[in-house]
Amino acid sequence: MQFTTYLRDGAPRLAVVDGTDLIDLNDAQAHVPSDLCAALKAGIDLDAAARATVASATARQPLAAAKLAPLVPEPGKIVCLGLNYFDHAKEGGRDKPDYPWFFFRGASSLIAHGEAGVVPKVSSKFDYEAELAVVIGRRVPRHTKEADALQYVFGYTPFNDMSVRDYQKRTPQWTIGKNFDSTGGFGPVLVSADELPPGAVGLKIQGRLNGQVMQDANTSDMIFNVAETIALLAEVLTLEPGDVIVMGTPAGVGQARTPPVWMKAGDTYEVEIERIGTLVNPIVNEQA
Repeated sequence: MQFTTYLRDGAPRLAVVDGTDLIDLNDAQAHVPSDLCAALKAGIDLDAAARATVASATARQPLAAAKLAPLVPEPGKIVCLGLNYFDHAKEGGRDKPDYPWFFFRGASSLIAHGEAGVVPKVSSKFDYEAELAVVIGRRVPRHTKEADALQYVFGYTPFNDMSVRDYQKRTPQWTIGKNFDSTGGFGPVLVSADELPPGAVGLKIQGRLNGQVMQDANTSDMIFNVAETIALLAEVLTLEPGDVIVMGTPAGVGQARTPPVWMKAGDTYEVEIERIGTLVNPIVNEQA
């Protein structure tokens, strides 16, 4: 099944996507919370609820006409991986890492499909990163093994980990350059794990700047796959329903090009992942 989060009267609402329509799940079935994270934490069988809703609901609206929100508006944790494609590590002058380069994003950095990524006033070195995002569906026990890890994944979606490169390089920790407001594109739809290959392996991932292909790879090229990443995180912390893991970007980023390519106002960046969907974010300048 496919899900999205849209805005109604300014509040995020969970919906199932059926073709070109969306159906509000809480309207159709009152026992389903209107928030994706709340629904996952409550242990709701969202796939079953979505199937029943699609079969019976008549109150639909066009997906294209809806104003979307980030798929998980307030994740408890957003854990990101750096240098998780060998070619991307190589283009940055680094060797293949022996352990993931983890960093965190905050919820205030997230934007929806169709919402503008913002070039900050303090920098023009605004880069793109096409990525696969994982949404956790059930609490992951500590020390979960790699062989058991995928059962805790609810679904997958595209992500654009827009990065302010000069701020990213100001400290050995990448967090500051990855958390500017309106720099984390997230959506448009969440595809449930049962509709995709285990771990979303073998899917084409592409990033396009104003229609020009800048990044072109396959999720099989990841150094640390989804299952291994969850197992490594479970050595350290508890992943909760609604937590998000952003799996790193392939080669082709703007900072590695000669000359560098920075996103600017008027640009559009698309992240397309096979069998999942296409995330589109226009780019604007930060307003005074």
